[in-house]
Amino acid sequence: QVQLVESEGGLVQPGGSLRLSCAASTSIFSIYAMGWYRQAPGKQRELVARMISDGTTNYADSVKGRFTISRDNAKNTVYLQMNSLKPEDTAVYYCNYYTNLGIDYWGQGTQVTVSS
Repeated sequence: QVQLVESEGGLVQPGGSLRLSCAASTSIFSIYAMGWYRQAPGKQRELVARMISDGTTNYADSVKGRFTISRDNAKNTVYLQMNSLKPEDTAVYYCNYYTNLGIDYWGQGTQVTVSS
């Protein structure tokens, strides 16, 4: 059983930075994409950033220029560097691995709160 283990989020002041990581417990065959989603209270889960196997990335408009997704294939780990954080970035963040066979793996979710 593959597990995705996310790093802890936390409380960050507006304008601050935080890096999230998500490590797979075992190698996952044929990963098509790795990404980060978030869900704020009362809102639907939304895509934050995604990286496809060829390295192509896409970001939500609200985080472009502030967030960066990256990966370390040797460690089966994906990262989300978040800079210039805003209160509206407050949410539970989930990592996701999607395989060529159409299988979704999800992390447990980690709370990120941006507040002074």
